[in-house]
Amino acid sequence: MAFNQVKMLNDLRKAQKDLAKEIIEVEAGDGAVVVQITGELKVKSVKIDPAYVDLDDISELEHWIEIAIRDGMAKAQEVAAERMKPLMGGLGNLGL
Repeated sequence: MAFNQVKMLNDLRKAQKDLAKEIIEVEAGDGAVVVQITGELKVKSVKIDPAYVDLDDISELEHWIEIAIRDGMAKAQEVAAERMKPLMGGLGNLGL
């Protein structure tokens, strides 16, 4: 492997490690649900504020959780794509 290919692979690995540390936070239901997702698209945490939860309408809470996770995943994908874009151009040279 040529030196520049090794450098590209190392840069790619570093970017992936950086994404693992990146935290995207999204809320739904005016703060009733707060979800944190890593740049690797893994759910880090889900927090629910009980003051906003109506136990007689759990479907509303479920809906907020779905929205927060969906929006968090979308934002995390955007962050990951933006971070990886400069590195992806050189991968064609690696024969992958």
